[in-house]
Amino acid sequence: MRVLAAMSGGVDSAVAAALAVEAGHDVVGVHMALSRNRDQFRTGSRGCCSIEDAGDARRAADVLGIPYYVWDLSETFEQTVVADFLREYSAGRTPNPCVRCNEHIKFEALLDKATALGFDAVATGHYAQVVTREAADGTATRELHRSPNDEKDQSYVLAVMGPERLARAMFPLGGFASKAEVRAEAERRGLSVSAKPDSYDICFVADGDTRGFLRDRLGSRPGEVVDTDGAVVGAHDGAYAFTVGQRKGLGLGHPAADGRARYVVDVQTSTNTVVVGPAELLSVDRIEAGKAVWLAAPEGDVGSTWLDDVEVQVRAHGAPVPARVRATTADGVPAMEVELTGRPLRGVAAGQSLVVYRGTRVLGQGTVARAWRG
Repeated sequence: MRVLAAMSGGVDSAVAAALAVEAGHDVVGVHMALSRNRDQFRTGSRGCCSIEDAGDARRAADVLGIPYYVWDLSETFEQTVVADFLREYSAGRTPNPCVRCNEHIKFEALLDKATALGFDAVATGHYAQVVTREAADGTATRELHRSPNDEKDQSYVLAVMGPERLARAMFPLGGFASKAEVRAEAERRGLSVSAKPDSYDICFVADGDTRGFLRDRLGSRPGEVVDTDGAVVGAHDGAYAFTVGQRKGLGLGHPAADGRARYVVDVQTSTNTVVVGPAELLSVDRIEAGKAVWLAAPEGDVGSTWLDDVEVQVRAHGAPVPARVRATTADGVPAMEVELTGRPLRGVAAGQSLVVYRGTRVLGQGTVARAWRG
């Protein structure tokens, strides 16, 4: 197959490309330039997509003996991932930019461009597995599963890609049980990135100050912090900088009467108000999620069939919890309803990605619209 290898400049994508070459594919490496002003992005080991990373990717491609290109996707990145990030926070929701990057950049813009150029698949360094199952009639189904490397598993951020894009995706690191194995593989192959530290945080927030980034882009919007009785207990410079479940950085001028810690329990953008309350108000056992994407849609009519014995996860490295889920629609758009059947979840915020699993298999994904205690 002709395979386009997305090479970020890190060890994971370099080894993924190497394994694609070893498998006999015709591989071309590409680095995605996501910002025209590279000073906006981190340098060193803390982020990704820096000039340093582009150089590391080129050196890895040279070692592998494959063609290498840099594709400018900065405009698409700004219009989709960054714009979505700002829009969601401005609306009082909490987005995951890595989910949107996988959706709009790696498995939309990049994959579509690769397909148009005649490539059969895109290979990335994600930690996830694709399992192909063949039915009795000869048809094959590709399933997305968790990686055996629990610490690095990225199936959560990949769930949004949908079955059509999954059919053209390759994750060569799917069978690796640890990052140490990947580094050893890179060292064995003479890849200089074998000891390069992992990247962290949001790549387009250059200094790691998310609140400062939002303030610079959205401006100052002073408002009140109130308790659940409506009493003013503090002030803020923008409700967009707060998320449900937040405890630190609230700037409260009045302690709670009972002396207990208070958390953000609601962000009301219509009045630019942040509401704080006790921890018990954060626990929920009912969730509605919109913009659902199903990799294994429930059988039967929409709204009639519950998926039992499944688990849901609302954070990239959060613990999955038992639930029952059914497919619905909201304003004509696929959605899902979730009832937690085990323990409740705490601090679920609108805008978060909710992923449905059965065992290690990803069944579907949706964006949290609201969560409450039933």
